[in-house]
Amino acid sequence: MKVVGVETLLVSLPTRRVHAWAGLSTAIGRDYVLVRVRSDEGLEGWGEAPVLKDWGGDYGRYFGESPQTTIAVVRDYLAPALEGADPLALEAAYTRIDRAVKGYPYAKAAVDVALHDLAGRALGVPVYQLLGGQFRDRVPVAHSIGLMETADAVAEAAQAVEEGIRTIKLKVGREPDRDVDLVRQVRQAVGEGIAIRVDANQGYPTAKVALRVTRRMEQYGIWFMEQPVEGIAGLARIAQAVDTPIMADESAWTPRDVLALAQAGAAEMISLYYTKPGGLLRAKRVAAVAEAAGMACDVNGSMEMGVGNAANLHLAASTPVITLPGSITINQPAEQPVTRIAGHFYLDDVIREPLRYADGCLLVPDGPGLGVEVDATKLEKYRTG
Repeated sequence: MKVVGVETLLVSLPTRRVHAWAGLSTAIGRDYVLVRVRSDEGLEGWGEAPVLKDWGGDYGRYFGESPQTTIAVVRDYLAPALEGADPLALEAAYTRIDRAVKGYPYAKAAVDVALHDLAGRALGVPVYQLLGGQFRDRVPVAHSIGLMETADAVAEAAQAVEEGIRTIKLKVGREPDRDVDLVRQVRQAVGEGIAIRVDANQGYPTAKVALRVTRRMEQYGIWFMEQPVEGIAGLARIAQAVDTPIMADESAWTPRDVLALAQAGAAEMISLYYTKPGGLLRAKRVAAVAEAAGMACDVNGSMEMGVGNAANLHLAASTPVITLPGSITINQPAEQPVTRIAGHFYLDDVIREPLRYADGCLLVPDGPGLGVEVDATKLEKYRTG
């Protein structure tokens, strides 16, 4: 079997509400990139790059990718490099695209996922079988609440809990007093049995500010603080001064990043993506370093559509160190609603069937490849390029 074509498509989905975080200026679900890889045997695989131009790691070291950048990289470099490649030889295919162009992990991640989907369909097995086999069949969901009015955030947290969510993720990093009061009110609304994690997305200006905020939040029983400041040095200062665990996200893209975080004592947890390291293969390598360092992981992302979130679930299903609830979407076509609020960020999706949700968890798809099918009608409806 050989690769005979690589196609890119832009898709924008309607959102239930604005989902914002510190430093974000791009709407989620807007012009996300889908990649379709075709084989000479008539099979195809799908991948997704939920690109954000203002998402590039500490001090912009990995840069941001715009949809147009991703499309150009796939079209001009990755597609020619894959022409004639064996999609079952995943490591060899990745070597080809790495030689074609340096960097651009989101473009490569979309191609990587599409190749895994194609390979799984060709072999008749779920993608998780290509990643080490199934370790778990469900992934707990942490419902993410963006920067919004406190009253609205509290009401949404309570509704998500009613729909089975056991972990609430609060976006903070805007203003210390507001952030602490938000945690206080959400804790009061959801009670003591629900976990609350907070994510500042590097929003606090200094480690000292982040330290004060974290200590004030501790009285309300936060589980952990995610990426309070930019840079490993600042994370280390905070991590070594508070009892609350610190999770690294923007600081953790590659295996070397995780190694540096571990050596600096800068985090106890890692937010793992298939996109930041450049695909599922490399995400497994990041996870291996985190596991060796004793760091727990969640599976995270940028509110992927159904294709990308299926990849998230296969990564989590096959990776033992992913033990934390993931702040991922519960993708659901408009005609087949699953939840009203919990994990519900898009009013529709391009997959035919909703992801299965039960008891606060997403169930891992078990069909060939990613286990989801792209709806051609919805694709045409929401395609923007």
